Amino acid sequence: MSDFLILSDRNLGGLGVTTAEVQMALEDAIRAQLRGAVHVAPKLALLPGDGRYVMTTLATGDAPSLTVVKSVMVSPDNPVRGLPGTEGVLLVQDSETGQLLALMQAGWITRMRTAGLSALVARRLADPAARVVAFVGAGAQARAHLAAFCDLFPLQRAVVFGRGAENIARLGAAARARGLEVEIADTPHHAIADADLVVSSVTLDHQMIPFLDARWLKPGAFASLTDTGLPWRPDGMTALDPLYIDDLAQEAANPRPMIDPAQVRGDLAALLGEDGHKTSVNRHDSTRRAGFLFRGPAIADFAIAALALQRAQATGAGRATVWPDATRPGQSPA
Repeated sequence: MSDFLILSDRNLGGLGVTTAEVQMALEDAIRAQLRGAVHVAPKLALLPGDGRYVMTTLATGDAPSLTVVKSVMVSPDNPVRGLPGTEGVLLVQDSETGQLLALMQAGWITRMRTAGLSALVARRLADPAARVVAFVGAGAQARAHLAAFCDLFPLQRAVVFGRGAENIARLGAAARARGLEVEIADTPHHAIADADLVVSSVTLDHQMIPFLDARWLKPGAFASLTDTGLPWRPDGMTALDPLYIDDLAQEAANPRPMIDPAQVRGDLAALLGEDGHKTSVNRHDSTRRAGFLFRGPAIADFAIAALALQRAQATGAGRATVWPDATRPGQSPA
């Protein structure tokens, strides 16, 4: 049995992966899925009833030859325990042999794939000259989106609406470090009304009373709803046109739809298919509000895990280990 890598979020964050590399990895993986070289299962989720949200994704492919399984739990009581609100792990195997290749902490990969997906769609639907970005929710996802969007757009101002003072301060400091003016909004309407780009990333809570309205967005704005749209009023969602989701097949298999399917223009595969090539075609319309609504598809976890594993193997990152009682071929267990 060969060694496998253990990669923490700290290890993964030190790999030097760029926004451009994330974009390329996502596009390559989605196009591989379209060719039938990668297969994915719909995301599975359980709500035990005490505020926890437990989910898994699964993808397997021949290009690269990997199987990736991610397990994540959102636990509302974790902050009082001194733990992150979301914890998870990815298991990466060789898809031909089943050999374990890596165990990866899920935080960095989830942030990178989520911000990467938002950026992939924003490149096609948002104003290329976007100056103002608004964040509803100021946690780790907001910081990841800030980094990705700053790499793609000539941003000048960040508007923040959130609940946690520490997260707001941290996001504001990150925005100022990138040369942006920072404004703390006192209402959700104030936060999004003048923004070119909007990111909502509130903690998943299916008991939440929606407090955002897409009709507040100005014409030409683009909104990325990374939280399955839970904080957005259903009666205002028709204001998002065009509206794309991540995976039509995954959505059809879910008993709790994010939105009326009649309002959906297409998914990531359709959006990339409309390009017909790897260079994205910007379809920004200054008269319409565009949106991207998503749960998080397995193909994105597959793409970023594969990118991270390749980089870690090339740089020697992480810790190589074997099972304590592992036997080599030809050996018998003790």
